[in-house]
Amino acid sequence: MKVLNNYIAREILKGSLVASLVLLSLLNFFTFTDELGDMDEGTYSIKDIFIYLSMTSPRDFYELLPSATLLGSLVTLGGLGSNRELIAMQAAGASKFRIIWAVVRGGLILAVFSSLIGEFIAPPSERAAVDFKSEATKQQVASRTKYGFWLRDGRIFINIRQIQHHDELGDISIFEFDENRRLKLETHADKAVYDGSKWRLNNIKISRIGQNGASSESKSTVDWASVLAPDLLNVFVVQPKNLSAYELWKYMEYLDNNGQKNQNVELAFWGRIVNPFVTLVMLLVAVPFVMTIRRETSVGQRIVVGVTFGLGFYLFDSIFGHFGLIYQMNPILAASFPTLMVFTFAVVAIARLR
Repeated sequence: MKVLNNYIAREILKGSLVASLVLLSLLNFFTFTDELGDMDEGTYSIKDIFIYLSMTSPRDFYELLPSATLLGSLVTLGGLGSNRELIAMQAAGASKFRIIWAVVRGGLILAVFSSLIGEFIAPPSERAAVDFKSEATKQQVASRTKYGFWLRDGRIFINIRQIQHHDELGDISIFEFDENRRLKLETHADKAVYDGSKWRLNNIKISRIGQNGASSESKSTVDWASVLAPDLLNVFVVQPKNLSAYELWKYMEYLDNNGQKNQNVELAFWGRIVNPFVTLVMLLVAVPFVMTIRRETSVGQRIVVGVTFGLGFYLFDSIFGHFGLIYQMNPILAASFPTLMVFTFAVVAIARLR
């Protein structure tokens, strides 16, 4: 039976990974066509597009794996059924539930693999991709340090300590150097707000440094004609989808300690926790489909079933998550209810197998 378990688990892994690569290739193709529209911005080239796609692929793979598992297992188990291998296994003494356990073993490996990618590879890779594209399209050099967000635009260096939103900044320092790399102007503002066309600085202190000494002045408001693009700041605004489960947990602690509550962050955290279990549930869903579908069913029909069910689950999960945010539902319930519902359906369907 050990050989049988390993064989089924290996076929499930192979089918799921092949389906993942096919779906990832399709998604990257569509992303590639979208990225071609940005080639006229900055230095963004064909080579940069492929680099960007390679950086975003881990996140896409992580998100596609549950659907690919369903699709791959339907094709794989369906092939075993069509070739009468499942019947031969049962004739050799393997019960249907032993076959299901072999399928689940393969799913456990996929779930662990998905968790590792989602926790350690996808988040930093996605953030690096956003940084890379922003610098290529905006031709601005930006970095984030423990001293805030730094941006260089020619001989002007900008330091931003607080980013409330991509169009609202706080504690801004602007350093301008001459052609000899000597500081000639330093400006500090308590706040900056983007009105759609330009930045407006509030509570400004300006220091001018020359060969004959330094002078300073204060102003209440000043229009700042900076090339600083608000879209570039999206890189440094915390995006829950670009954080690992551990980072989301620490961010939730930070918000809680500061008397803040962000349900979007909590929903993203519990979504990370639930995602590996979705992979297992998709495998369980495939079992009753294969056991009840006639052996004459073609591979194309199985693919249609897998794509339809996987797409339906994805849409329902996304819609329910949005409802959870709108109606202030418990984040655990909002993140897990679609998976629990499908799991119940799979368990009932498996229990009815004879």
